[in-house]
Amino acid sequence: MNIMHLVNALPGVAALGLIWGIMAIGVYITYRILDVADLTVDGTMATGGATFIMLTMAGVPLPAALLGAFLAGMLAGLVTGLFHTACGIPAILAGILTQLALYSVNLRIMGQANRPISSRQYTLLVDQQSVRSLSLENPIFTVAIFVIMIIALLYWFFGTELGSSLRSTGSNPNMSRAQGINTNFTTVLGLMLSNGLVALSSALLAQYQGFADVNMGRGAIVIGLAAVIIGEVIFGKLFHNFALKLLTVVFGAMLYYLVYQVVIWLGLNTDDMKLITALIVAVFLALPYWKGKYFRVKPAKSLSKPESKLEGGDHNA
Repeated sequence: MNIMHLVNALPGVAALGLIWGIMAIGVYITYRILDVADLTVDGTMATGGATFIMLTMAGVPLPAALLGAFLAGMLAGLVTGLFHTACGIPAILAGILTQLALYSVNLRIMGQANRPISSRQYTLLVDQQSVRSLSLENPIFTVAIFVIMIIALLYWFFGTELGSSLRSTGSNPNMSRAQGINTNFTTVLGLMLSNGLVALSSALLAQYQGFADVNMGRGAIVIGLAAVIIGEVIFGKLFHNFALKLLTVVFGAMLYYLVYQVVIWLGLNTDDMKLITALIVAVFLALPYWKGKYFRVKPAKSLSKPESKLEGGDHNA
């Protein structure tokens, strides 16, 4: 095992961690803020990349193609939201239905299971070949700007009346309805925003890896949850500001991909990565429980002598 192989892989780890960190922010919105289990992510993670590549190949300018991918993700979130609110389908089942439908939709968008795209033919914002270059074209720098802008916009949005209503819906839907908030609308809005960010992440990933694939989102929800949980467990006690909490999710994604790279460096079978990821998430989910149950500091016993119940005599004796 050559340590330099691991060191040389770190720029790619940082770039992938930042890209998937945007996806993890979308998962955070539904999982932590909205308190909804949304499994649409696995489908949307392919929809964004497929939409971006097909728009780019059709000659659409880069900013418009990125916007198109974001809107395609929002549309997927809208479908899940309507399944859940208008049809009364539980959120987890609504996400599964949309995810299943998106497989066919993604095939329709691309016309085939895989669509490559080359930076030599098209102008791309994120290029894997520049990941080790010390220039503004480095994808680490580019995606870091995206992350900062997204966190800043979300920090502003969730401070508005509409954003506060969305947070209130996830915190206490009954009280929100009592205050006159349309919780169905805010739930749908949260799902749309979340899946829009997931699709945007997918568009960046498609550029970075040079192709979009109908299966590129398989297991995405696990990676997103891993990023959220790892970030909260490691950095949760340090960062309390909402913007910094979103940043911890990105750090969690980067740490996840660092673990992934270490697994490869150690020579372990990458086919076991899903199993390893599940174990990592399980451990980080269990840590707060173990800490509270086995490592809780017991309160110090009072040194003062307890008052006698028979003080002054027990006249009933």
